[in-house]
Amino acid sequence: MSGSPVGSKSSVRARQASRRRMRVPAFWLFVGPFLAGLMAFTFVPIGWGFVLSFFRARATATPTQFVGLENYLVLLTSSAFQQALLTGVAFTIFIVPLSFAGALGLALMVHRLPVLSGASRSVFFLPAACSYVVGSLIWKMNIFNGLPFGLANSVLATFHIGPFAWVGTVNPPLYWVVLVTVRLWLQLGAFMIIFIAGLQEIPRPLYEAAAVDGARPGWQTFRHVTWPLLRNTSVAVALLLAIGAVQAFDEFYNIFAGLSTGAGQGTAGSFLVRPPMVYLFNVAFTDADLGRGAAGTFIVTAIVVLFVIVPARRLGFGREQRA
Repeated sequence: MSGSPVGSKSSVRARQASRRRMRVPAFWLFVGPFLAGLMAFTFVPIGWGFVLSFFRARATATPTQFVGLENYLVLLTSSAFQQALLTGVAFTIFIVPLSFAGALGLALMVHRLPVLSGASRSVFFLPAACSYVVGSLIWKMNIFNGLPFGLANSVLATFHIGPFAWVGTVNPPLYWVVLVTVRLWLQLGAFMIIFIAGLQEIPRPLYEAAAVDGARPGWQTFRHVTWPLLRNTSVAVALLLAIGAVQAFDEFYNIFAGLSTGAGQGTAGSFLVRPPMVYLFNVAFTDADLGRGAAGTFIVTAIVVLFVIVPARRLGFGREQRA
């Protein structure tokens, strides 16, 4: 009888050690494929792209002629690349405030619905599941196709306005209506869900205490309770929106494909229709200059870090917020 406790303790230790040994292969079984894919399709291409940016790599991914910072200097002094950066800035200025305000407004509306809140979230979130390519083609071929029976022109015709060639009209630049509305439709629902998650983290007793202190429901409660406690969520949404705007590619490339004012042509009439990613895509794959295209991606990355991520950190993103 005296040996049974010792035996039981040793058997427990043996089982615990066996479980620990089994956890290691189980961990690598689940995480290993993800890490392998991350290395093969993310880290290795980024590293090799950084190497390519210092070489003259025309129509080859294994260059031998080292040129140092020449690719970076050529792009920074290129008027075409500067115009592409201007396009990215203009698109960011348009899309970030509109998306932020729209997503926050939808979140506040849906969060307060007493009934059908789940159905409302699903309805607004559904466009986020649509591909940007598909959404761009729907906008181009059905809604803003420039024909009298297109949806936009049909609606305007009831007010005896139009029709307009939305994508082909450069002066005034009506194509901005197409670009901005398709991006809003595709991303408002996703950022609405992020704001709803932030709203759900705000303790209800704070609203009750604000009501006791005399804060009226509506603007006063939003200003003094909701908005301060949405700081981290708001900065995160603004950060993601700005990064997404700088990386805009699908809508520009697909909406303007094959047109004389297209993003790929870069003609005098195509002012502000070719953002950085489309320009660099053309440099790398149309002109087959992989070195210069790689250099451009790291220039854009540096701009995002300096003008988006660093200011977000200064605004307190990632810090603990207190009521």
